[in-house]
This record gives sequence, C-alpha cells and structure tokens, in this order.
Amino acid sequence: MKNYSLALVFCLMSTITFAQSKEEKAVATQVESLRKAMVDADKVTLEKLSDEKLSYGHSSGKIEDKASFVSSIVSGKSDFVSIDLTNQTIAVTSSTAIVRHTLSAATNDGGVAGQVKLHILLVWSKEGSQWKLLARQAVKVPA
Repeated sequence: MKNYSLALVFCLMSTITFAQSKEEKAVATQVESLRKAMVDADKVTLEKLSDEKLSYGHSSGKIEDKASFVSSIVSGKSDFVSIDLTNQTIAVTSSTAIVRHTLSAATNDGGVAGQVKLHILLVWSKEGSQWKLLARQAVKVPA
C-alpha cells in the first residue's frame, strides 16, 4: 500500500510539473527573456522580442510603439534595476498568447529611484516559430 501511495503522489506531481503545454513553455521563456532584457537594457534582445506593430501601454496611460519602448529602456528613461514577476498565467490559442502577471520592480527612471507594483497584460503573437510581443498594458495595483 505504501508503494502504491508513493507512486500515486509521484504521478500527481509529474502531472502538475508537466501541465504546461509546449507553446505555453515557449511563451514563458519569451516572457523571461523580456524581463531580463528590460533589466539589462539589452537593445538587441528587446528588438528581437518585440513585434513591429508593438503597442506598449504604461499604467500612466502613455502608449509607446516598438521604437519608443526600446529607446526608453536603452536610454535609461525607463530604468528597471530589478523585476520580479508573480502570479503568472499563460493562455495560448492558435498563434496568440495572453499572459497576465504581477510585476514588482525597483526603478531608477531618469536617475530617480523608485518602486512599482503593476498588473500586466501581455499579448504575444507567433511569427513562424517565434513568439513576439504584440501588446502590453499595465495597471497600478490598488493600495
């Protein structure tokens, strides 16, 4: 009976661990690459991950296209010292993925240190075999 119980627990844990589809895992990898590129102000990676028609919405209501989003990060105008993502969900339908998470970050925008906590919605579109960020919208987490 003990061996049966252990086998059942192992099977359940394996199911939970492998519940993410191949496409969800690919999108999760892209989200992590985006997080890292934003912290590192990595222009090449930011451009590679972003769709040409990117619509990047800030919690202030400001909307940026791909060029202004990348420029803001690379120039330090929007400077993320660290980014922590929690409560992430990923839903993939055909060639579109919707990602939601909570972003907590230390910032240094224009040389001014700060903290932000935002709910984020990301829309990813698959081009060939590559997932690209098509849209992003942030809202402030209520205090």
